[in-house]
Amino acid sequence: MTFQWQTPPWQRHIDCTYMAVTLTDAGDQISMAASAVRGDTATEALADLLMGPGSAAIAAAVLQPDLIGVVVRDGVDELWLTQPPIQVAARDTAGVWDVTVDAPPTEVVTWFSATDTRRLLAQLQDRYGAA
Repeated sequence: MTFQWQTPPWQRHIDCTYMAVTLTDAGDQISMAASAVRGDTATEALADLLMGPGSAAIAAAVLQPDLIGVVVRDGVDELWLTQPPIQVAARDTAGVWDVTVDAPPTEVVTWFSATDTRRLLAQLQDRYGAA
């Protein structure tokens, strides 16, 4: 993959512009961990989450089989930090999680499945090394 940025988002000295919520299957419940991240696009925001400060723990979690995926929201919102409006239903017969976000149409929200997230992490680590 060719990355279009001149400076990777995790190396920029700018304010956070996105929210990223990592979803994991904790057995009898779904765990959500929200973070404010930097970037100009949802993919850049996910890259910041995976490679930025504190990313070693995130990267390790991404490699675990209990990762469901990551929801990225354009804009920082305190409610999303404390109680993201995300619902996760059981897996379908193909093993795919049903994830819905209760957000107004004016909010830009991007869903990255576990496969998408792992693929981006592998590409970033291949290009930039481990976080």
